[in-house]
Amino acid sequence: MSEYPRQRPSTLKLAGIELDLSARTHIMGVLNVTPDSFSDGGRFFDPADAIAHAEEMVENGADIIDIGGESTRPGSEFVPLEVELNRVVPVIKAVVALGASAAISIDTWKSEVAERALDLGVHVVNDISGLMFDTRLADLAARYEAGLILSHIKGTPKNMQVNPTYDDVVSEVRDVLAKAAGAAMSAGVGPQSIVVDPGIGFGKRLEHNLEILKRLGELVALGYPVLIGPSRKAFIGKLTDAPVDDRLEGTLAAVTIGVANGASIVRVHDVKEARRALALADAVARA
Repeated sequence: MSEYPRQRPSTLKLAGIELDLSARTHIMGVLNVTPDSFSDGGRFFDPADAIAHAEEMVENGADIIDIGGESTRPGSEFVPLEVELNRVVPVIKAVVALGASAAISIDTWKSEVAERALDLGVHVVNDISGLMFDTRLADLAARYEAGLILSHIKGTPKNMQVNPTYDDVVSEVRDVLAKAAGAAMSAGVGPQSIVVDPGIGFGKRLEHNLEILKRLGELVALGYPVLIGPSRKAFIGKLTDAPVDDRLEGTLAAVTIGVANGASIVRVHDVKEARRALALADAVARA
């Protein structure tokens, strides 16, 4: 286990919403409005299906709904701006209109998409690139006082899994995220609105993902809430010999280990099951 402290930050401020992270782990539910995401591609491509799924996730305990209109699975190509907007805007409008208690996140690296989403009432920008693809995201988060999730990626989704190498994956990820957080604050984003995500599966081999989970405390020591997103990913399939739609047990094990090592937020497809697992994990980790 890491020698670093695993003291979780207590508060997260997201465009008028304040989440108390001190009491329990928070859950981000995945809502992919895409035809080709690695796990649930096409299932919620129809806006009506997406909205119904958002309602279900909130009922099951999701604290944040993460809406994405561009697949970032390994090997995927970026989609045109207008395509992404056409996918997410109707769903964002409908989810905002629900008036649910959950915060709403836009999973995008494009400032144009983020700005439209923030105008519609989204609370968080979830940037897989950690400001590497579009630095204007930090300016937008500052202007709207929105949350900003900064993730680590090595390369782009198209090439990130082509022989990723590191001298020390945790140290490199930590340094990149620290730099991104510094850039965000320089743009005016408040430190209580920043979340860091090591980007499990985004330019990492099996051993890299396991090392990140094991040494997560080194990222917690940066002082920002840490989000992990291992849900149904390939490294779980490699360890359990399970297809993508049968990785629930591995996902729950990964998020439980992450919480034990300091994660404040977990991004999952299976909200109800994660909530049940985290009830026990939190009872131990936060005792």
